[in-house]
Amino acid sequence: MNVPRPHPADSPIGVFDSGVGGLSVLRHIRAQLPAEHLLYFADTGHAPYGDKTEAFVVARALAVTAFLLDLGAKALVVACNTATVAAIKAVRARYPQLPVVGVEPGLKPAAAASRNGKVGVLATARTLKGDKFLQLREQVTASTGATFLLQPAVGLVDQIELGDLQAPAIAALLEQYVAPLLDQGADTLVLGCTHYPFVRSGIEQVLAAHGRTDVALIDTGDAVARQLVRLLDTAALLRPASPDSAATLHGYTTARPAALSAAFRALLDLDPPVAEADV
Repeated sequence: MNVPRPHPADSPIGVFDSGVGGLSVLRHIRAQLPAEHLLYFADTGHAPYGDKTEAFVVARALAVTAFLLDLGAKALVVACNTATVAAIKAVRARYPQLPVVGVEPGLKPAAAASRNGKVGVLATARTLKGDKFLQLREQVTASTGATFLLQPAVGLVDQIELGDLQAPAIAALLEQYVAPLLDQGADTLVLGCTHYPFVRSGIEQVLAAHGRTDVALIDTGDAVARQLVRLLDTAALLRPASPDSAATLHGYTTARPAALSAAFRALLDLDPPVAEADV
């Protein structure tokens, strides 16, 4: 499966998520690094990660990372909050020379944006229980005095994966999870899962219905892409733009390729080749 490359900088960047949520990060990476070859892996056959044990998520993250490295990946983006919380330490320990960027809920920028110090955090149950997240919350609380109101959004990822972002079921879940945070006075909401930016408009509708259009929404996809740029630059791995060699994008999934292809078209207006991966 190894793909020979003329130079390490010409190798692709691997991006993975439990499903299609990481596409919200991929769009920021493509915007900031248009010359880079990209591999996107959706582990949909084992999703969602949010209700799995930490050991399971670690095993999946290591397996997917090995697959992407076999394809020649020069860097890895763990475009999944749950996998970052549960498994990024294990990935870095297994591959200490690999540039790895994770995604974590934007607690620090949310605290800075909040006017009253009350920040709502929408995330999976696994993310909110993870040691990495809890340590981050303690650090940001200690340095800013912000209060973080935690809301596990059970079932929301499953509905987003179905692809109909305007579905009544999604609207009902958003009302169920966002309204209590507003009732508690949150003036800032952290989108603590890479799936959630795709239902941003639905969240904004809930805010409007409650007369709270002043609430700030925090999405960290752009910050993840900026960190990836810094790591690649430091390692001299940035691929120069070339009119003779356009950047490529390939998708892989542990579920039906047609479903990931449909997500690429619906969410990013892209139609890359997609293959099933036996991982």
